[in-house]
Amino acid sequence: MKQWQQFFWPWRGVLIITPSVAGAVILLRCIGLLQSWEWAAFDQYMRLRPPEVPDNRIVIVGLDEDDVSEIGQAIVPDQVYADLLEKLRSQSPRAIGLDIYRDLPVEPGHAELIEIFKTTPQLVGIQKVVGEAGRETVSPPPALAELGQVGANDVITDADNTIRRGLLSVQSAKGETVYSLGLYLALLYLEAEGIGPEMVAEDTWWLGKTLFTPFEANDGGYVRADANGYQQLINYRGPSHTFERVSMMDVLNDDIPPDWATDRVVLIGAIGESFQDTVFTPHSSSLLSLPEPMNGVEVHANLTSQFISAALDERPLISSWPEPLEWGWILLWSGAGAIVVWHFGKTGHKTRHNPFKRWQQEGMIAGGLATLLGSTYIAFLQGWWLPVIPALIASAGSATAVTAYLAHSAGDIRRTFGRYLSDEIVTTLLENPEGQKLGGERRLITILTSDLRGFTATSERLSPEMVIKVLNFYLGCMAEVITRHNGTIDEFMGDGILILFGAPIRRQDDALRAIACAVDMQLAMEKVNKTVEEWGLSPLEMGIGVHTGEVVVGNIGSEKRAKYGVVGSPVNLTYRIESFTTGGQILISEETFRAAGNSVQVGQSQTVTPKGIAHPLDIYEVTGIGAPYDLALPQQNETFSPLAAALPIRLSLVEAKQVSSESFPGQVISLSEKGALVEVVLPEGKTIAPLNNLKIAFLSVALATDDNVYVKVRKKAEKTHQFYLTFTAMSPETEVTLNNIKSGGQSTNSSVAA
Repeated sequence: MKQWQQFFWPWRGVLIITPSVAGAVILLRCIGLLQSWEWAAFDQYMRLRPPEVPDNRIVIVGLDEDDVSEIGQAIVPDQVYADLLEKLRSQSPRAIGLDIYRDLPVEPGHAELIEIFKTTPQLVGIQKVVGEAGRETVSPPPALAELGQVGANDVITDADNTIRRGLLSVQSAKGETVYSLGLYLALLYLEAEGIGPEMVAEDTWWLGKTLFTPFEANDGGYVRADANGYQQLINYRGPSHTFERVSMMDVLNDDIPPDWATDRVVLIGAIGESFQDTVFTPHSSSLLSLPEPMNGVEVHANLTSQFISAALDERPLISSWPEPLEWGWILLWSGAGAIVVWHFGKTGHKTRHNPFKRWQQEGMIAGGLATLLGSTYIAFLQGWWLPVIPALIASAGSATAVTAYLAHSAGDIRRTFGRYLSDEIVTTLLENPEGQKLGGERRLITILTSDLRGFTATSERLSPEMVIKVLNFYLGCMAEVITRHNGTIDEFMGDGILILFGAPIRRQDDALRAIACAVDMQLAMEKVNKTVEEWGLSPLEMGIGVHTGEVVVGNIGSEKRAKYGVVGSPVNLTYRIESFTTGGQILISEETFRAAGNSVQVGQSQTVTPKGIAHPLDIYEVTGIGAPYDLALPQQNETFSPLAAALPIRLSLVEAKQVSSESFPGQVISLSEKGALVEVVLPEGKTIAPLNNLKIAFLSVALATDDNVYVKVRKKAEKTHQFYLTFTAMSPETEVTLNNIKSGGQSTNSSVAA
């Protein structure tokens, strides 16, 4: 089962979408919404077929406007038809079809016409069978009806006023079976060949080399069509004027060869405009011209030719598959569209950036469309009407559904990984052709690191749930600011953040945006602390370091586990710069200061020599940034209050987060809200430099229990061995005790810039 799951899971989208879309298309087809489109495809295929060899076995004698003018009256007298039939039968045609209603006499010549009717066994008259009796039906010539030489000339018109189906037979109101004119004439012709219908089963019979079965209500593109009578789809030989025709006066004036009608089927019908005996067929429509109707007599000629050609020449009838096979065909093309898009969608990043892959995708789509249209067209040439429009819609629908599914999945991936990576990194990984490969490239970027001061010690006094709650809120607020400045969050490390500007997308203002982001992050701490204080916790303070340098960016790791990140000494140097900060402070390197330009506002600068760095480094404290950001950090003057009695302490250097075992004595002589002025007794050869990190152990009874007070040396005071310190971490109890001690002392006017 697991093996099967592993096999099918990569294709889950195809396996779900293919039958779903196919089912929806089949439902639309069954409702009838696709019927008109399928008719249009049928008509187009009919018009696109190569021209067929004319069927010279069928000819037409047409009554046109010139004939009417020469006769001298609109209603042709019976004498004219008697003379016409006499001349035609003298040439020994196999069958004559009179596609003109003659149920009533039109003098002169009615007696002569009746005599011709009675003495011409190969003559077939017409009657209209289908419709309301007395209003829509037309009776046959009585003389021919007595002889049984009458065929129905009824036609079947589809909802779009086009004739695609013809009748072989129809039931009269009296329950009699009446052959259509076309079938009657064909049977007369085939009789001379010794061919007649051979019944196989009810409504199924052989005629020569072809088996005839009746049209059913859902054949081809039809949906619940009226299938009364014995119907067949008409396999037209061509457009109007496909069959040879002469005018009535050509025959009467002997302007045709003496054997012109010999062994042929001759149809006589009105072709003049005034008779209005025209219909629309699949050949009538055209994209480049107005619809050209076909005379009714030509429709009967096509039917007669269809029956004769099927019996003698094995010319195919137009058939369709059973519905289950058609449903399978639609399902097949639904799957084809889904598979192509699924395959290329899974490798979309390669396709978009690789011309060959893109051409391959476009070629497969074009090839699939050509295969669908080509196969259905070839099948049509062989007499099979296969679903074209439903298959096309199913294929396009599946392709669209798979595209939407992949887009939705990609959105889910982006949202999921967006919690851990920036949108730009996710986009690079998903869309860049090199995005998923291990390795990287050298690039000049600006790096920003931030860290909460003393949060590690604070977290030891909180429950794990509260620690996570505070961190998530803090990091969420910072992420909003970082995103606003188009920074790339490379990593969250506890309460620290590593942010990249210039990777994966490089911009001209990377350094400037990094500094603006840093200022905005410090300003956002007001919002953070407002919520944190509502939770009953002490305010948080954050330090930020920014540096610009050349690093290697890309995917780092192994084939099984990798991350997008940066490697290089500038990363470590940024962390060193950040370690020099106190809460609320932003320090930037000289490289970043130069790259950012004159818009950056800085306060004091210092020269430091971080551990592991060969040369001294100039760093600058950022106080604000000008246009287009116009952000500034609040400036505060820190007031120191001298203590009535100095607090004895011991100090230890902290390097690389390790507390030195060596300590030296000192005393706190003044306190402020965030710092202290201390006097230190240094051993010979021992020095304290600005930005050094120290740990203080208070020796007074009130403070001796707290060993987790950390400070940073801000600067040297005026007196020897005196230094201004800033508290970076202490317990709330110690903070309260120091505030009480400070309040008990006397205020002084001495102050330093915060």
